[in-house]
Amino acid sequence: MAAAPLLGRAIIPHLRLHLHLHLNTTLPAAVCSLIRRPCYTTTASESPRPIRKVPSTTTYDDKASLLSTKRHPPKDSRWENDPDYRKWKDKEAEILLEVDPITLLIKNILHSDRYMDGERLTPTDEKMVVEKILAYHPHSEDKIGCGLDSIMVDRHPQFRNSRCLFVVRTDGVWIDFSYQKCIRAYIRQKYPSHAEKFIKEHYKRSSS
Repeated sequence: MAAAPLLGRAIIPHLRLHLHLHLNTTLPAAVCSLIRRPCYTTTASESPRPIRKVPSTTTYDDKASLLSTKRHPPKDSRWENDPDYRKWKDKEAEILLEVDPITLLIKNILHSDRYMDGERLTPTDEKMVVEKILAYHPHSEDKIGCGLDSIMVDRHPQFRNSRCLFVVRTDGVWIDFSYQKCIRAYIRQKYPSHAEKFIKEHYKRSSS
């Protein structure tokens, strides 16, 4: 089956978020069965990129408008004479057009001033992260554990100059996860013939 399109630290005890009421039925069944509502554990290997400010005036439409140029690479000898190269560039552009919007959203969430440390995502952003990112993590069930209460932004437990996303569980535990690992898993699932080449060229830094 083809994959769906890709795209304080104190836990507020009165959260009454039931994600199953506003999520579309696009998550894997095993993940959906775990999502209900809040032991602090983190994975040391999950190291996001250092914080980089993104101007708040930048819109996704502005970013997305630049993506169309990816379908029209500069002409060169390989483009004219190598059919396999043309096929690869077309597929590369297709993948980029699919994953770039959600990547831009995650970077905006992490590296702009939209969210303070320890702040829970808005319902709209949370829905996107759960459906388009967390659902494809190879260990999403382990991350969610007893149930998902919310998604939070906070400082990485070891790399204090960086921020990352956290799953807040229904028992109060929060655990970090790598959005890049989720995107790579999605690409491998939907584009198995081109995934490794694409990942090698566009995701050089390893994350877990």
